[in-house]
Amino acid sequence: MDKRWKPNVTVAAIIEKEGRYLLIEEHTQEGLRLNNPAGHLDEGESPADGCARETLEETAHPFTPTALVGLYLSRFQRPSTGEDITYVRMAFCGDIGELQPHLSLDEGIVRTLWMTPEEVRNSSARHRSPLVLRCIEDHLAGQRFPLEVIYTDQAVTQRPVLPT
Repeated sequence: MDKRWKPNVTVAAIIEKEGRYLLIEEHTQEGLRLNNPAGHLDEGESPADGCARETLEETAHPFTPTALVGLYLSRFQRPSTGEDITYVRMAFCGDIGELQPHLSLDEGIVRTLWMTPEEVRNSSARHRSPLVLRCIEDHLAGQRFPLEVIYTDQAVTQRPVLPT
């Protein structure tokens, strides 16, 4: 029997302030790359909650998603191993809070950067994924959807009651 294909579900924050976008610089298997604050959705959390968590972990800034920028499907083949990975990314925009200097950045994160759209475009060879720029371009174009388009059933956030 064939193994069932299961894409990786990720969430990303598209954060703009005064004409600049917040990116992270991180170590990857492909070297030092730029990315939107992003990561895998964890068990038991809604996509918006996962995006807020990932942004705090990667930037030390609280983040409150206010809209969905888009839903993206992407495929990546790792050059070093040939690993073939498909991602479903939910990208959110929202409100960013003040830096929490007592927090450290996630392992592998080197620093955060505020970049103009032109700087992001010019650095595309260093992007972790083509979605880094695509999400920013969609945000610049004004693409927004209400958070309510993503429904998280309460069973996701509640532990099941096991029979005794």
